[in-house]
Amino acid sequence: MHPSSSKGFSGCYRGVRRRANGKWVSEIREPKKPNRIWLGTFPTPEMAAVAYDVAALALKGKNAELNFPDSASSLPVPASLSAHDIQVAAAAAAAAAGAAKDAMRTQAEDNNVSAAQEKQTAVMSSNQFVDEDLIFDMPNVLINMAEGMLLSPPPFDIGGEPNTPENMEQETSLWNFP
Repeated sequence: MHPSSSKGFSGCYRGVRRRANGKWVSEIREPKKPNRIWLGTFPTPEMAAVAYDVAALALKGKNAELNFPDSASSLPVPASLSAHDIQVAAAAAAAAAGAAKDAMRTQAEDNNVSAAQEKQTAVMSSNQFVDEDLIFDMPNVLINMAEGMLLSPPPFDIGGEPNTPENMEQETSLWNFP
């Protein structure tokens, strides 16, 4: 996806220029008219270029010179050829391009973090002995299980009577159940 450059513009994309404040603006001239359609101000030149591509396709059709010709089929189509509808579709495409760029950046950062963690884990495992028995308290597992088995079961409350010393004298047996 190489942008088509256009002489006379300070940006490297067609229909895009950079403002003094560092923001990128996009506009397009309507065919056979002196009017221009303002497409918006964007934080990145790619977002402005995608907005231009949407407008160029709507106004000039398949023969339009695009910044990203390979992505033409995935761009939104305006509801009509009115300036407002073109602006809405261009803004939607620019927002999607910005979200995709953010997602790519976040994914790259996540990949860098996970690669660093893997490297750290590899270094730790190659340089140090990790005693898993101590980590999981393995020497005491059998002792803890044995202690758990030696616990007496909770007392049964057969008749709903509270466990008072008088009731405790009557030992209930499982064989006495009806």
